[in-house]
Amino acid sequence: MKRICMLSVSALFLLAGTTLTAADEGATLYKSKCAGCHGAGGEGKPAMKAPALKGTSQDAGQITDRLLKGGGAKAPHTKGMAGLKEDQAKAIAAYVKTL
Repeated sequence: MKRICMLSVSALFLLAGTTLTAADEGATLYKSKCAGCHGAGGEGKPAMKAPALKGTSQDAGQITDRLLKGGGAKAPHTKGMAGLKEDQAKAIAAYVKTL
C-alpha cells in the first residue's frame, strides 16, 4: 500500500511538471509572437490599435481558432498565423486566459 501511494505521488509530480512546461511554452510563445502588439501583460496597445487580451471574454477554444484560422477584421489576424501549430496555438490561448 505504501508503495502505491509513493507511485501516485510521483505520478502527480510528473503531471505537474508537464503542466508547468505547457504553461511555460504558452508564455514563451506569447512573448515572441503576441506581446509586441498586445503588450507583455495583454493590456493592448491603443496606438497600434491592438486590443487588450487580458480579461477577454473569448474562451481558449475561440482564441485557438483565431490564431489558427484568422477571422479578425484587421491584419494581421485576417488569416491564421503562419507556421503556428495547433498545440502552440492552444498553449498561447491557455496563457492568454491566465492574464
